[in-house]
Amino acid sequence: MKRFVTGVALAVGLAGCAVPAARPAVGTAAIPYTSVGLERVLGQDAAGLIRLFGQPDADVREGAARKLQFESGICVLDAYLYPKGSDAPKVTYIDAREPDGSGIDRASCVAALTRREGGR
Repeated sequence: MKRFVTGVALAVGLAGCAVPAARPAVGTAAIPYTSVGLERVLGQDAAGLIRLFGQPDADVREGAARKLQFESGICVLDAYLYPKGSDAPKVTYIDAREPDGSGIDRASCVAALTRREGGR
């Protein structure tokens, strides 16, 4: 009987060490970052972006770097301009999101912004 009680106590104690199976993460799918459809923006200077989209909704400068932000009812586009050597700052990276902050394809946002009033 003593062995039986010891065995049950040991089994109950080890049962607490069991690790539950991991649940798969639930959320939105990651949007892949490619440069397809961004040819009109990447490599542009500030004047080129203004010709394409109109006046920016925000213009943030930090040292030699600059961020121009363009908004529409569909999306918000942040264009990051950095200088290379003595050249004028040019767009090296862009980020896009819907007005509520959720992700959107960057090329779709560029297309939408070129159709907003003030853009060409």
